Amino acid sequence: MTAEYTPASFDPLSTVQIANTICETFERQPLVSMAYEIPRFEGSGLYALYYRGHSVDLYLPLASLQIPVYAGQALSSNSATGERVRERYPLHSRLKQHRLSILEGGLPITEFRFRALLLPDVHADLGENALRVGYQPVWNSKLKGFGSKEQGSTTRQSKKSKWDTVHDGRRRTHGGVIHDVEKLKEQVRAHIAQQVSDYDERAWPHPSADKYLDLDVP
Repeated sequence: MTAEYTPASFDPLSTVQIANTICETFERQPLVSMAYEIPRFEGSGLYALYYRGHSVDLYLPLASLQIPVYAGQALSSNSATGERVRERYPLHSRLKQHRLSILEGGLPITEFRFRALLLPDVHADLGENALRVGYQPVWNSKLKGFGSKEQGSTTRQSKKSKWDTVHDGRRRTHGGVIHDVEKLKEQVRAHIAQQVSDYDERAWPHPSADKYLDLDVP
């Protein structure tokens, strides 16, 4: 009896393949310490934040893995209007804002790293979506509110975010507390345990812990 055979199918220009290539290239970029002011650079693109410490028990299971706590993008144009962003340093500015949030949230900034890659907007969007779907970063999914900005009376009337409930301290006003901090922490622990369990199921190969460069830039 002859075995059935069908050749494999491969489309190198499919959105899925492009996204996987972006993520694989992204994860080859160095991890840069957030302990110091981030050197300014121009451009827009993709970025992610990582925990690389030993003092925050909540995130300790992620300390040796490629799983980010947060993934995002900084674009050169407004996605709603198509207008070009006047800021010359959108990616740097976003990372600078996040650094301040981590500091104000009472987290040890020396134990956090970022990774960044300059990209056209369309590719940054593909990469961010792939990172979020592939890893479900905890600050994107379970502790929402980290990346939000306080802008005007409407935002100030919003309830305290999940991220700010667990990591209290940012200088911003809010319309009240609606989340239970201990329940949130339980959800985070369960989520991270699932992330670790699913770690080897990514669609793109990620380098092992001894293959990426860790930069300490003063």
